[in-house]
Amino acid sequence: MTTPASFSVDHPRIVAAIRAAEKRTSGEVRVLVARRPTADAVADAQRHFERLAMTQTRERNGVLFFVAPRSRAFAVIGDTNIHARCGDSFWSDVAAAMTDHFRRGDFTGGLEHGIARAGALLAHEFPRQSDDQNELPDEIEED
Repeated sequence: MTTPASFSVDHPRIVAAIRAAEKRTSGEVRVLVARRPTADAVADAQRHFERLAMTQTRERNGVLFFVAPRSRAFAVIGDTNIHARCGDSFWSDVAAAMTDHFRRGDFTGGLEHGIARAGALLAHEFPRQSDDQNELPDEIEED
């Protein structure tokens, strides 16, 4: 990633990517941008995952994209049912692809790419049901 001053994302594009992913799945996708530095992106992502009530989804199939620009760090974590079906390698692949975008300063593209990859997995493992409801907000969360 680059310096915090140059970090910006196109909020409408990210929200559109989240909504496009969620149209095909019962899964939930959130993006959180931390304004403070982090010593451990994964631990902070897990803390925010709980705080954002992502463990409360009906199928335990939420995904959080946590970005901490001041620390030049990010994490992608999924709830228990997602992790049980895809394991660590999937998340490593998503993170590697996002890193390529982030290194070029394309933060919006990196998040869009990660959201699309996660959305494809969610659609395969957790297809949208007729009674599906949007359980969590689609907007980018900032902390």
